[in-house]
Amino acid sequence: QLQASGGGLVQAGDSLRLSCAPAGRTSSNNGVGWFRQAPGKEREFVAAIRWSGGYTYYADSVKGRFTISRDNAKNTVYLQMNSLKPEDTAVYYCAAHRGILSTIRVATSYSGWGQGTLVTVSS
Repeated sequence: QLQASGGGLVQAGDSLRLSCAPAGRTSSNNGVGWFRQAPGKEREFVAAIRWSGGYTYYADSVKGRFTISRDNAKNTVYLQMNSLKPEDTAVYYCAAHRGILSTIRVATSYSGWGQGTLVTVSS
């Protein structure tokens, strides 16, 4: 399982960096994605990174504010979150993508979900 960490309570406009490990490249996964789930809402795609080429993908709601990156030496994928908004409040999860590229935003194409880390953004 991939474990997300680094969540916390911050104010609107602040930054936070989440970590996901172990997130190394294997023969059975194509990359890593971040999802989030707010209370009473469905889990939604946030960002993903593919091992091949390092291509990144973002939800429109976070594009320009969040950055996904990887550190191969540390087997860790990061989610840098800037200009946080109260609507970013959620439990953030990371998981391994095992599907084709067209499923990069689909939660069911991922596996290895950990417990997640809570991010709370106060106004």
